[in-house]
Amino acid sequence: MSNSKADVGVLASRRTWLSWSIQCLLLGMAPLAVQAQDQPSANTPAPASTPAPTSAVNLNRIVVTAQKREQQEKDVPISISAYSGNFLKTLGITHMDDLGRYAPGVQIQVQSPNTPSIAIRGITTDDTSANTPGRVSVFQDGVDISRAVGSIVALYDMDRIEVLRGPQGTLFGRGAESGALSLIDNKANDTTSGGFTTEFGNYDSRMFTGFFNTPLSADVDARVAVYDSEHEGYIQNLAGGTLDGEDTKAVRASLHVKTGEQSSIDLVANYQYDTPPGTDFRSLLPDSQGSTNVFGAADLNEGGALGIRRKVYSLAALGSFQLSDDWTLNTTTGLRRLDSNEEFDADGSQLDMLNFGNHSRTHQASQEIRFNYDSGGRFTGFFGANFFYENGSQAVPFNTDERSLLIDLIPLARSLDPGVVNLLFGPTDPPLLTPNFQPNQPYSVIPLLNTPLNPDEKEGFENYGSTRSYEVFADGTFHINDSFDITGGLRASREDITAGYQVFNATGPNAASIGPAFALFGAGVNGITAPNDLFAPTNGKLIGAKSTNSVVGRLIGSWRVNDDINAYVSVSRGRRPDALTFNVNPNGSYTKEVLPAETLWNYEVGVKGSADEGKFVYDLSAFYYKYTNFQSQVYQNGQYIAVNSGRAHAPGFETSLQQEFTSELSAFLNYSYLHARFDDTDQNGNPQQYAGNHLRLAPDNTVSLGLLWNVPLAADRAFYFRPSYTWRSKVYFEDDNNPNYVQAGYGLLNLRTGVTFDKGRWDLGIWGSNLANKKYLIDAGNTGEDFNLPTYIPGAPRTYGISISGKF
Repeated sequence: MSNSKADVGVLASRRTWLSWSIQCLLLGMAPLAVQAQDQPSANTPAPASTPAPTSAVNLNRIVVTAQKREQQEKDVPISISAYSGNFLKTLGITHMDDLGRYAPGVQIQVQSPNTPSIAIRGITTDDTSANTPGRVSVFQDGVDISRAVGSIVALYDMDRIEVLRGPQGTLFGRGAESGALSLIDNKANDTTSGGFTTEFGNYDSRMFTGFFNTPLSADVDARVAVYDSEHEGYIQNLAGGTLDGEDTKAVRASLHVKTGEQSSIDLVANYQYDTPPGTDFRSLLPDSQGSTNVFGAADLNEGGALGIRRKVYSLAALGSFQLSDDWTLNTTTGLRRLDSNEEFDADGSQLDMLNFGNHSRTHQASQEIRFNYDSGGRFTGFFGANFFYENGSQAVPFNTDERSLLIDLIPLARSLDPGVVNLLFGPTDPPLLTPNFQPNQPYSVIPLLNTPLNPDEKEGFENYGSTRSYEVFADGTFHINDSFDITGGLRASREDITAGYQVFNATGPNAASIGPAFALFGAGVNGITAPNDLFAPTNGKLIGAKSTNSVVGRLIGSWRVNDDINAYVSVSRGRRPDALTFNVNPNGSYTKEVLPAETLWNYEVGVKGSADEGKFVYDLSAFYYKYTNFQSQVYQNGQYIAVNSGRAHAPGFETSLQQEFTSELSAFLNYSYLHARFDDTDQNGNPQQYAGNHLRLAPDNTVSLGLLWNVPLAADRAFYFRPSYTWRSKVYFEDDNNPNYVQAGYGLLNLRTGVTFDKGRWDLGIWGSNLANKKYLIDAGNTGEDFNLPTYIPGAPRTYGISISGKF
């Protein structure tokens, strides 16, 4: 379950059951009443830098494969940012949220490895439930890893990362409605080489990454890379342990097998194990020391039991076979498995009230076959087919002390019927905490009923999802003449989706007390005697299935103005698959709803080029997003449910600029403007609830800039100095734009500096992230908001350390 309210099942069921139960209590009691701070990627410790480049980090010189063939980035007529492995090392980027601060139009928020939010051009995908499709595709070596609980991987021993903005369904298939991240690891090659980087820093941070590559025979090469990074949590938990830490271990093994003069197979196996401490969800309640400082120590009652155990396994086989001078066959086979168990404190306090878990399991298999054609003539293109299978589940156990939960519910009950609540609990709401900041528990039974309250109530739910998709696709470029090209592509998909949902009822002699008591007073309404406090019973597993057919595509016209300038204009269609949801009623009945597919039309113009003999490089694009059947969460009749919110739009502009001043000095600047808003009316002309609101996690302006300075010294030594700064404007954390859950604009200053020896073979450096120690939030609201206990997650503080690296 994402604690950012992405899990509709939790919220809908909880709010339905709570509001219904309180109303039943009030109806049953009615006869008795007659009788008697600073404004809040976090940059975390990262590997040491490699020797400073002697020219600008020229993205346009990177060879990319976004269009399923090798091209110079400047020749690709789409909005793409490609980051080489050297650039990632230069700025110390090993975490995906760090990457999101430098890529224009991209926001990556990581509450934990289990619950990321990835947004491209304002459209967020962060739902961790097993039966909800995504909006942004993440691929690792051509294999789809888009499921949120498994999409965060360590960025080590990378060849490059390609960030594609705009609908990419033609190239990347289902789920790439608003864009795609393509992670390409280094593969085995026919050299003997190796390298390592190690770091030590504050918060007891330690990191080691390294690789070794060697030929095994004339036709087989091998490579092994490892990554081990950990640091203590940035936040001390008064109840024990720390929060917001890291502990990630990963290993990758790859083989490159030559099967012909121009044919080969790459086998890549990945394993990653994450065991960080818990996430610092912080309420504004005073902690046990009386502090309400969101950026100070936490006091989450479960102490050291909070945290994650997450294992990810994957195996990919990438084949490239030269069939003739004109035809190439490419195959991508992927197997992937994930098992994750997270425990978190959703009330963000010392109260034993909202203790949740997120136990996710998934396995998947995929196969793609693609034929590429290139005769050197007027037409270049490819066609192929893809099969994808995924089966997963997400269990969300819940534990509470009903003595505290009842106190939290009294204000809500009072808003419904103050007369009855005055009779039961008096004219004022009992505080959640005592004067010495301990949980206030004045009631051991429900007044007048004498029903005992359970100090250890357990219940929960589980959702299930299974997807089979079958796709055929074709894409090609026709060279009209030496200056003009037309590119077009289509992808047709059939998706068979199965979704399930099941609530686990409280059991045992001391089962839930609040739920049965509420149900007792509502016995005249459908005769309910359900045992749960939060989740309306389903009386078994609910199952639904849906099959859909769809087509997405793109059409691009590109113009080579001269050898230095390329321009393009494009239109493309993206699609988020149909969503199958269950809305469970308090009496155990339910409605099964299929939300229509969310569709996106993108209209874009762009120009890429260089000047000053290639020393100045630019990439500019302007676009307009138009959404129909936008899927969001709306509060209706006491519950959050997934609904068709109608229309939204997002005009914007993005630019990447790079300048080489001298052979030793260069700089880069990335800027993005995005006006992502809900429309005033839906497609039928009806007013929308979120009319005019900002889309969540969609700042209007983002900027990143950096300086790369290299000063040669004597004896094959060099000094390097690499400051960088990232800034983003105001961000709303919820679609309703609640002013209490917003982060004002802020910037982070980072620096990497040091000395290289022996022509760059050795590197001794120091690094620092968030050097100004800026206090900021990465999220707010969350599950606690629905219990009048919104929580806030602070970003990483200042971190710094030393690094040593070597290579041979």
